[in-house]
Amino acid sequence: MAKMPKLPIISGKDAVKAFKKDSWVINRQAGDHIIMSKENSEVVLSIPQHKSLKKGTIRKLIEISGLTVEEFVKLL
Repeated sequence: MAKMPKLPIISGKDAVKAFKKDSWVINRQAGDHIIMSKENSEVVLSIPQHKSLKKGTIRKLIEISGLTVEEFVKLL
């Protein structure tokens, strides 16, 4: 089985910056979550604006965004 790359501990702000580099745009803010969407995609990302995101949360966001962990780490 392939070894999964190590995910750094990042903030919600860092996650938003990384997704922006992959053409995601901020639609709105709902409470402490930034809602992002991408042209030609039905997927919506809801990124909590916490100082550090849990690894499971980051992995799920990466998975639904269609990126690989490697691609996401490069965007950071």
